Amino acid sequence: MIIWINGAFGSGKTSTAFELHRRLPQSHVFDPEEAGFYIRDNVPKEIAKSDFQDYPMWREINYHMLYHLSQEYEGAVIVPMTIVDPLYFEEIVGRLRTQQVPVHHFTIWAEKETLQKRLQKRGEGKGSWPEQQIERCLTGLSHECFETRIPSDQMSIEQQVEWIAVKLALELEPDERSLLKKLHQ
Repeated sequence: MIIWINGAFGSGKTSTAFELHRRLPQSHVFDPEEAGFYIRDNVPKEIAKSDFQDYPMWREINYHMLYHLSQEYEGAVIVPMTIVDPLYFEEIVGRLRTQQVPVHHFTIWAEKETLQKRLQKRGEGKGSWPEQQIERCLTGLSHECFETRIPSDQMSIEQQVEWIAVKLALELEPDERSLLKKLHQ
């Protein structure tokens, strides 16, 4: 099973993915950005694209890796990745689904103001690349293919993880961290 956690930058995708991984036995976090970093670092500047998702090979690599993992790994593969173009989504997730790979997609949804606050909290202020992407992400994620939304404005990471677990009938390990560690999540 693949659990794709989508959302705008600052929505909490990565934190949610790693908390889900921590509490879900036999799971693995797969990061599609790694293929993007490889491509970006190995393409001459003269032909470089501003967004590595615009390279067909990025979508192809991630499709093949996720298909491979779905065939070879018994556990859940958790994918924290912003993808807002429905065609790109179809090239990876849609293609996996046509191959009978169970892909469960969730969009962590937050309002613009919430995203800006979260980005500022992590040191990405006004004018940063992630902040500049908010409108594009919210517009793209409004498409029907990204409909399973987690309304995260008032939710903690722990609540988002539990929301996903309920939707997928997953049995999570109990969260036995101290209150202090939970608050710093």
